[in-house]
Amino acid sequence: MSLHAILRAVALSATAGAILSSAAPAFADQSASSPKKVAILVFNDVAMIDYSGPYEVFSHAGYNLYAVAPTKHSIRSEEGLEVVPKYSFADAPQADILVIPGGGYEAPSNSAAVSWIKRQDAHDEHTMSVCNGAFTLANAGLLNGLSATTTAGNILRMKRTYPQIKVVNDQRVVDNGKILTTAGLSAGIDGALHMVAVLDGEDAAETIALMLEYNWQPNNAYARGAMADRLIPDLDLNGLADLVDMRLKGDKDRWETADWFKTKLSASELFGAIETAFQKAYADDGPWGPGSFHVTSSGPLKANLHFDDRDGHHWHGTLALEAVPSDAHQFVVRIATARAG
Repeated sequence: MSLHAILRAVALSATAGAILSSAAPAFADQSASSPKKVAILVFNDVAMIDYSGPYEVFSHAGYNLYAVAPTKHSIRSEEGLEVVPKYSFADAPQADILVIPGGGYEAPSNSAAVSWIKRQDAHDEHTMSVCNGAFTLANAGLLNGLSATTTAGNILRMKRTYPQIKVVNDQRVVDNGKILTTAGLSAGIDGALHMVAVLDGEDAAETIALMLEYNWQPNNAYARGAMADRLIPDLDLNGLADLVDMRLKGDKDRWETADWFKTKLSASELFGAIETAFQKAYADDGPWGPGSFHVTSSGPLKANLHFDDRDGHHWHGTLALEAVPSDAHQFVVRIATARAG
């Protein structure tokens, strides 16, 4: 059997649907006295890729992985997969690497999870968050005075909530030495590969990436949080319309979004509510220049948008509302924005 086949069989032996508690045969230096111990926090509504991505990487590195939760009862991920943790907070061994994934729960500062994280962090080699798991680390006080990142949609919230943290939006992995944070979802794979590169050498990380058929580019400038939609705020319509679908595309210099809303409002009423929501959102602190937002009508249910970003770059955009012919109560809102020069 080829090395690739052997390593893949090891990765699959953890039985994809079930228990995160096995240690794969070592891919790392066989002369080591024992493999690194990696504790992965799991909880109800944990994002599956946030823990399974790093798990796959560290498993191929030959580390000893296990899931930890408040109790040993099974938990259910956001996607519905049930996982049985090997340890609870009460009996989990001291880890060398601690992984805090994101999902539907961010542990508050007075929680049992944060207390356990602090105990582990006091003696581990590295602590790593994925996605909005950074908020749990922030609540533990472990990011104070450090640079950190999180999933793209939470960058602004983290900046507003934790002014003591230098929040980074243009890096997938932010390494402070002991503490490492990653951007959202698949960025956890990059974070784990980065960790392997630090501990075992970049050649080991590159080999694992090849085994996973993952296009690892540690110096790649791509970061979801740096895309141009960071300059399009979330709109609060005060319950006047329900978002039912969306389409997104763009890059760092331009963006297009289409949002389908279900509402009892007329087209003109919904368009007015959206304009009002834009005015309110851009009045708040954000990555846009204070007081720079202007909207001007360009026709029925259409408007032009103008604003600056914090670096003084000029941006322009368009806003349009269209009826959905098949449903009198559904409309699609199209927003486009681009750097002006």
